[in-house]
Amino acid sequence: MARRIRITTDYLHEGDTVDQLLRDHGLEPVYSPSQGPRTPEERRALFDGVSGAILASEPVTADMLAHAAALKVIARSGVGYDSIDIQAATAQGIRVCNAPGTNHHSVAELTIGLIIMAARRLSEVTTAVRQGDWPREAGHELRGSTLGIIGYGPSGRATANLGAALGMNVLVRTAHPDPDTSAARFADLDTVIRRADYLSLHTRAGQHIGPLIDATRLEAMKPTAVLINTARGSLVDECALAKALRYGTIAGAALDVLQSEPLPEPSPLRGLDNVLITSHLAGQTIQARTRAGLAAAQAVIDVLENREPAHPVNR
Repeated sequence: MARRIRITTDYLHEGDTVDQLLRDHGLEPVYSPSQGPRTPEERRALFDGVSGAILASEPVTADMLAHAAALKVIARSGVGYDSIDIQAATAQGIRVCNAPGTNHHSVAELTIGLIIMAARRLSEVTTAVRQGDWPREAGHELRGSTLGIIGYGPSGRATANLGAALGMNVLVRTAHPDPDTSAARFADLDTVIRRADYLSLHTRAGQHIGPLIDATRLEAMKPTAVLINTARGSLVDECALAKALRYGTIAGAALDVLQSEPLPEPSPLRGLDNVLITSHLAGQTIQARTRAGLAAAQAVIDVLENREPAHPVNR
């Protein structure tokens, strides 16, 4: 009897390349696409009778894993894994893997796209044109402005390269500076925050006590600056950000990730004209989805065939 693999990533489906790869290795994909919060009963039953799982970014709790007697491996079809209780998985001998290096170009391209939208006020302009107006307000060129980047992993590096190609001055905060192979300059966190015209987050969650961007750091930014977050929603204090946007502490923000997704109805970010919000799609290109899905499937195969996976999160 084929071992069953639970797949919750909504863009993976029967008959695609991931499905075929798993079946070629004697595995049986079972699809339960993530389409919003599951009931407690659905969460507890998600891993019943499955040996492996390929997951979207939905939470995986210790209680869910306690009901996963046969589960050997969880593979994220993406980079982040903070939604998974790693400690509980490790305690039960469940390997957790992710898929780094599969979507960084997609993330970088959307980051630059959001910066251009903010600089040229494209959201307000296109909305006004649809409403019958014809706004002609001046925007800002990116050339000569300072792109501040926090975090210098694959997406941070790719964003830095695109920013430099546009003539931006790239200033990076990272624990691992590499000045010999980069056009970016490196500085401490406070300097990057203070000098950035566009401050883009590319660091992991869980490396900071509380949100990385809080009221104090928003106050330290230029009043003309724009904050961009395509990394993790937990990096930003959204209440403090909404207040900063409302009172002109900073000029704008562009967010692809939020503390709670979809954007809750009572969110203080609703109704603000100077914030762009997209639906966690920085890594959602056809090319990135293909790479991430295949990487996750290969991780599941490797663990179930007693090989070390390429990108383990726990050991």
